[in-house]
Amino acid sequence: MTRKNNLTPPSSGNSATGAAIDAFLHEARRVSPLERRDKSQPRLVFALDATMSRQPTWDLACRVQGQMFAQADQAGGLLVQLVYFRGFDECRSSRWVEDSRALTDLMTKIGCRGGLTQIGRVLRHVRTEASRLPLRVLVYVGDAMEEPVDELCRIAGELGLLGVKAFMFHEGQDPDAARAFQEIARLTGGAYARFDSAAPQTLSELLRAAAAYASRGVDGLTRLAPASSQAQALLTAMRGHKP
Repeated sequence: MTRKNNLTPPSSGNSATGAAIDAFLHEARRVSPLERRDKSQPRLVFALDATMSRQPTWDLACRVQGQMFAQADQAGGLLVQLVYFRGFDECRSSRWVEDSRALTDLMTKIGCRGGLTQIGRVLRHVRTEASRLPLRVLVYVGDAMEEPVDELCRIAGELGLLGVKAFMFHEGQDPDAARAFQEIARLTGGAYARFDSAAPQTLSELLRAAAAYASRGVDGLTRLAPASSQAQALLTAMRGHKP
């Protein structure tokens, strides 16, 4: 990527892997760079665990992520940056995009690979982005947590001070992930929610709700809540974090 960030390049691999990553980065540079957009436009980081267990949910996210843009279009649009990790030393971020087709094009070039979670790197990247320009929402989709939770919580607290709300969407029943995701959400003033990949409408509604908050804050989420049980649940969770 032409601009620097704190996401390190992957470890060296075979030529096919390198070519696929190069193609992804080429496309990421091409679509909707932030410098050509209104920098006051709401921004949302869409971060996904792309380790091997995630392939079915990655495919699901590809199909339903357009709901974020559809919801945000009602409020003038939304800039979204894709962040993902996979393998043992690969964590990447795209440029900012503002339409679902561009994001789908990026996501379909990426396959899931075995490895450990790198949530800390995602949070640090979001912290860097938020220190440059206002960033209202981090949407994180994952099913596991394999890192020191105290460090994740420390960075989450810093994100909260920067005004970033973490919406932590958890697939499955892993108790360590549940505890960590709930605490990250609490420390940022965001929300935690579980979903099942067998029920795609739930994730679709959660993404719509996150986009509503990114676009219009609590008012946007409140407006959506009467028509969306997931939006209502996130709104209730966020209110529960207030002292």
